[in-house]
Amino acid sequence: MQKIKNLIILTCVVFSTVNLYAQEDSTGLPGDNFSLQGALELFKQSSSPEEFEKLLNSQDKNVNNLDLNGDGETDYIRVINKKDGDAQVFILQVPVSENENQDIAVIELEKTGDTTAIIQITGDEDIYGEQKIVEPSDEGDEAFNFSNIDENTSGPSVSNTGAVRIVVNVFYWPCVRFVYRPAYVPWVSPFRWRHYPVWWRPWRPVAWRVFYPGSYRYHTHFAVVRTHRVVVAHRIYKPYRTSSPMVIKHTTVARKNYRVTRTRVTGPAGKTRVKTTVHKRGKGRRG
Repeated sequence: MQKIKNLIILTCVVFSTVNLYAQEDSTGLPGDNFSLQGALELFKQSSSPEEFEKLLNSQDKNVNNLDLNGDGETDYIRVINKKDGDAQVFILQVPVSENENQDIAVIELEKTGDTTAIIQITGDEDIYGEQKIVEPSDEGDEAFNFSNIDENTSGPSVSNTGAVRIVVNVFYWPCVRFVYRPAYVPWVSPFRWRHYPVWWRPWRPVAWRVFYPGSYRYHTHFAVVRTHRVVVAHRIYKPYRTSSPMVIKHTTVARKNYRVTRTRVTGPAGKTRVKTTVHKRGKGRRG
């Protein structure tokens, strides 16, 4: 009897997963091929920014599937760290040619107390069609992406709907502890176009339908939100943001076809959430 119950549960999980992937759709933008959630998970696992860069460029991590210059090989992502006091940013950037670089995302980190820190990663609008913000989430569920969140980082954040989101303290992540050591010197990747580490070997990117299911496992403990809560670090990053004219040109059509709408819906137990819907204009679709 127990075996039958287990089989039924497994079947339900499989069908739920298949249904989840069926509901998702590629935006046609480069951001489809990079997992922001995965990048934060790798940052959490790393002991230093240098190790983080190596993990980002490891095929078996299934975080990077980018080919921005269309040469048929995955791009190398370098990490550039900038800091100002207790605020730090880690720029994830791809050299797409001898003279052009393109930011993929930026990790924004702030120390808020002796043993507290908050973190977010923001996907670049050139890559995602809009700024896409991801942060650690105890809920582990993207369904509860609240807006108008109280910015109190010392405990639960409460939205104007009465729903609660926990602000996760990341101070004890190994990489966070490492970059806040007194003797720490900000990591700036020494690698550039056609000058890559000897251990790195690019691979052929896979189709989105193959990449997405493998990267979805990173979504469990991270959520997409709409509030920049790491405000000082966000200001630090602005002067350094880098865009590639070549990438912008190659993605013009996809960005024009990309449109997002958000509506408030009430779910189980009366919880209100923001439902995000991505529309793509194109043949057979209404814009």
